[in-house]
Amino acid sequence: MASGGGIQIPSRLPLLLAHEGVLLPGSTIRFSVDSPRNMQLVSQRLLKGTSLKSTIIGVIPNTRDPEQDTEDLPTLHTIGTAGIAVQVVGSNWPKPHYTLLITGLCRFRVSGLLKERPFVLAEVEQLDNLEQYTTSSTEGTTADDGELGELSQKFHQAAVQLLGMLDMSVPAVAKFRRLLDSLPREMLPDVVASMIRTSNKEKLQVLDAVSLEERFRRTLPMLTRQIEGLKLLKKSRKMTPGSEKRVCYGPGPLDRDEDSDDDGDDTASLEKKVHGANMPEAALKVSLKELKRLKKMPQSMPEYALTRNYLDLMVELPWSRSTKDCLDIRAARVLLDNDHYAMEKLKRRVLEYLAVRQLKTSLKGPILCFVGPPGVGKTSVGRSIAKTLGREFHRIALGGVCDQSDIRGHSCTARGAAQITFGNVFINFNFKNPNCLYVPHFTDHYLNVAFDLSQVLFIATANTTATIPPALLDRMEVLQVPGYTQEEKVEIAHRHLIPNQLEQHGLTPQQLHIPQDSTQDIICRYTREAGVRSLERKIGAICRAVAVKVAEGHRLPETDASTLETSLDVLMFPDKAAPPEMPIVIDQMALKDILGPPLFELEVSERLTLPGVALGLAWTPLGGEIMFVEASRMEGEGQLTLTGQLGDVMKESAHLAISWLRANAKTYQLTNMVGAPDPLEGTDIHLHFPAGAVTKDGPSAGVTIVTCLASLFSGRLVRSDIAMTGEITLRGLVLPVGGIKDKVLAAHRAGVKRVILPKRNEKDLEELPANVRAQLDFVTAGNLDEVLNASFDGGFPGAQARPHASSKL
Repeated sequence: MASGGGIQIPSRLPLLLAHEGVLLPGSTIRFSVDSPRNMQLVSQRLLKGTSLKSTIIGVIPNTRDPEQDTEDLPTLHTIGTAGIAVQVVGSNWPKPHYTLLITGLCRFRVSGLLKERPFVLAEVEQLDNLEQYTTSSTEGTTADDGELGELSQKFHQAAVQLLGMLDMSVPAVAKFRRLLDSLPREMLPDVVASMIRTSNKEKLQVLDAVSLEERFRRTLPMLTRQIEGLKLLKKSRKMTPGSEKRVCYGPGPLDRDEDSDDDGDDTASLEKKVHGANMPEAALKVSLKELKRLKKMPQSMPEYALTRNYLDLMVELPWSRSTKDCLDIRAARVLLDNDHYAMEKLKRRVLEYLAVRQLKTSLKGPILCFVGPPGVGKTSVGRSIAKTLGREFHRIALGGVCDQSDIRGHSCTARGAAQITFGNVFINFNFKNPNCLYVPHFTDHYLNVAFDLSQVLFIATANTTATIPPALLDRMEVLQVPGYTQEEKVEIAHRHLIPNQLEQHGLTPQQLHIPQDSTQDIICRYTREAGVRSLERKIGAICRAVAVKVAEGHRLPETDASTLETSLDVLMFPDKAAPPEMPIVIDQMALKDILGPPLFELEVSERLTLPGVALGLAWTPLGGEIMFVEASRMEGEGQLTLTGQLGDVMKESAHLAISWLRANAKTYQLTNMVGAPDPLEGTDIHLHFPAGAVTKDGPSAGVTIVTCLASLFSGRLVRSDIAMTGEITLRGLVLPVGGIKDKVLAAHRAGVKRVILPKRNEKDLEELPANVRAQLDFVTAGNLDEVLNASFDGGFPGAQARPHASSKL
């Protein structure tokens, strides 16, 4: 920045396009920045800069109406002011923006534009000498300078006269006095023009006055006008102490437009809002304290904007406003049934809440947690609950939140602090009792006062409870939302998904028809999920394909001549012109043309054609899944190899199975490769769980591993229509496991006919749909003998004669 001829600004400057005011050399102005170019300038230049040079930017007045602002770069004003950004404050309310405090240094002329994006960068020519900042007033312009000296003398005398008419106890007046004594007279026109009440148009005229003589000529009438205005005011009425400040100045020592509201009026309006917000006593006490501090602050202070934002938030919060709940049980039942098929447990819980609210109006809002696979309708149920109650609904995504401050907020004194997410919810809806898909008295770090959330109905959704902190889980009412059966998916598709997709793609039932058989094929062969998201996407793909056919066959009305021409086209090119017959029916061939070859096949029976293969059932956050277990043996030294990304618990289950089978090999007539009674003698075993890219763990694969190895050692095939789940012990007991409903539904989707479950899981069968229970044969086993007898046709040798252990757990 320094050169031999004095202090110089950089020849290339990033430009800030200012709508709000005109920055003059020697003045300090606060700018609010929210346009894309200006935001990029702050984030890429000011916030990343490490030197004094990087904080110097050019401020160009933007004369274009901000309401009509576009992405196109406006015509740049040729004269601007280079300034130092002495403060940068960020905020997210009411929208992301920065507030800059900039002190003007000198004028410059734009020589050329270097780039427009991401921010404006221009070649500039410095017009003022920065050394005048360090020159004392005694070294400034003197009377020997002719006309310029005379103008300077008149200006200084007028400024002193104005000071004599003002109250020196006012901070802005005291600052004016200090500047008048310390600044060289060359700087006075810019500084005075920025402090007295002048319009932006007048300031722009001062900015464009490059010569000092012209600057004095343009500013002196403004100063004289202020003096005459004071004289007239004193004649017309008796001025109260401090009123002179409001005549000559805006709300602070910096520039305000001529038609701006008084700061006193603005603060009085804010105080009226505080008293009218119906805050609790504690919140009102804090707000009045902050308001008192605000009144004493000049706008140039960094805390002014923070305190004002805090008070604006406090008055916007709905401390006492709430919607009236609709508690009609019959209407709620009809609405829930229309919006959602199945999900009886969730709908019953909502009706219970409404019934209790009818009987006890002061009931606190519960915290419900819907746990289930993706795509089963957890969020949509929350939206229906809000619709049923007649409340506003807001969804808050907590994915990726790693800091409690993202929920509870930061301290209002922190840099860039913003109100909490909840604060935005209440401000947007203007009521204190929305449905939040996300207790009672809640204190966040930004407000720092209690806000009553007892009437908010919180609904959390999760795919699994394993990732929820125990303390939070203990405070929520968990409702399991399992996956759908195939029959339920067909019903949901024809009640909701297909009509919605037809509407979204501009089609009607008269143009597209998807029979239930085709829907069943989509569910079985093109999707394998607990929910219906993939099913909806496949239906959407069908609608898009049909939309193309309908659009190609659509014809606009034409004249007779063109109709004759079209008829000839039909005769000559029949494939080109014939419109499709309506409705277009989607059959199995159309599915293959649109969706491609089937993604899933019923592979259970095909894969159970060799000894050493069994089918297990697993639970995942995405729902239940079938899981094959494969085993092979070869000559070796009795080693057990496990592959398929297994967790420690599943590895232990494999070792348990091997130990139990070796201990009971004689009873079950199990041998090694050469017929010896120890299955591992001179034999290596390899146990593999396909889908090796997926991590697997848990104890429920124990019975499947035992059955797989028993098939391998005996040379017998496991039944091709059977799947199983259950934990095992070293004594051969079968212990209960979780996720029974999801696992059974997965078996049902895969075409399995018999399912082996732990005996103590028999109670879980009551949660299954009646049609699933009717179509499957359930075997409940208390020990491994019963498992092996049910897994092989004709039973398993030695299983009936063996004495059974009973579980005391």
